[in-house]
Amino acid sequence: MKILFIQALSMEGIDIEKVYPIGIVVLASQVERETSHNLHLFDMNMALDPYGELRRQLDDQKPDVVCISLRNIDPLGNKTSSLIPAFAVTLAFIKRYCPNTKILVGGTGFSLFPERLMTEYQEIDFGVTGEAEKIIVPLLDNLDNPPLLPGLCYRNNDIVKVVSAVGDYDMSDYLMPNRDLLDPHPYLEVNKYVESIGVESKRGCCFSCGYCSYPLLQGTKMRCRTPQAVVDEIEFLYKTYGVTRIHFTDSVVNIPVDHLDAICQEILDRGLDINWSGFFRENLLTEANVALYAKSGCECFSLSPDGLSQTALDSMDKHMRVSDILDTARVLANSGVVTVYHFLVNTPGDTDETMQEARDLIDAIYAIHHQSKTLGTIVLNNIRILPGTKIERQALENGVITPHTDLLYPTYYNPEPFDRVRYALEIYHTKKNIFMWQEVTS
Repeated sequence: MKILFIQALSMEGIDIEKVYPIGIVVLASQVERETSHNLHLFDMNMALDPYGELRRQLDDQKPDVVCISLRNIDPLGNKTSSLIPAFAVTLAFIKRYCPNTKILVGGTGFSLFPERLMTEYQEIDFGVTGEAEKIIVPLLDNLDNPPLLPGLCYRNNDIVKVVSAVGDYDMSDYLMPNRDLLDPHPYLEVNKYVESIGVESKRGCCFSCGYCSYPLLQGTKMRCRTPQAVVDEIEFLYKTYGVTRIHFTDSVVNIPVDHLDAICQEILDRGLDINWSGFFRENLLTEANVALYAKSGCECFSLSPDGLSQTALDSMDKHMRVSDILDTARVLANSGVVTVYHFLVNTPGDTDETMQEARDLIDAIYAIHHQSKTLGTIVLNNIRILPGTKIERQALENGVITPHTDLLYPTYYNPEPFDRVRYALEIYHTKKNIFMWQEVTS
């Protein structure tokens, strides 16, 4: 059987930072190990003419099955544009030029809206929600009558049915994906800032932040690979493809703390000259482990404390104090490594008082980083409302959305009277950022 794995368009424009599609490579590697199917992979994001190249792929490969990963439903970052139209066109395009091809869809974006997407787009024959390593081969081998596998989406008398995913893939069974299936080399030179190559050290998230879908997608139990296996993969990427910058794809990279510490020590013991980044939990960073992370190649501490006031932190179930953010800022300011902070604005419970607290927190962060000039930026976003989250319930209770609101398309928690506060805070902090760097160069 000939199978074409496709990474659907997951960004706007050709000048956006690219990400190596680890998801389809992991699944294709699983299929390669267990079957003799003929495999080919295609990332639409890397093509200057995505649909023209897709047509060539379909003509050349003549696939029996197309497996599409819908990683993103929209670009986020406060944008109101959607990636669903491009996805819909891709499905129609495949059916037009390969009408007898079976179409399977998965990915994080699909996993958020499986019933809706399969109901609206009849071109989809089957879907997969959550982790697919366990079910991809038995599904492909039984397309005419698949068993009711965990995460399977199928039609029964035109009604879409979804078998609950379990999120229990044992990461000790995780094998390094065969990246020869999709050459990493073209991804190494396309970005200006973001590392394009990702490495998984764990899955799952033990937190329950009110806006976040990670626990819904990967489960609440953290499942770790061994530090040695993680660094084996990093070393292989370094020696085989010349990868010198990686991003840990974990929802939180420094939990468990001793797990990341062991990975970093292993990197140092092997003498690997690489740089890496990830998203960190703020109140677990100490001077000792920050020094270890910096020494092992951490080039950016990305933090997502999200709340600009204690009210915001509490409303989003962050289980963190404002003082934790500032204590961490003091530790990181002395590390010599750039720090980027991500905050959400216009959160439930905001008042004029919390707006002042937001400005005070921004002031404090800049004051702490000012001397070392280690603050990259502060990113401010409104909350994208996703199904099954606390913020969806709050939005319903507060009249921000109704039960009929279509969350498939960009929908933000941004009610009056603070629906323009993001712009005011962006001006406020950007002035500080620009002036800080002008001082260092003058």
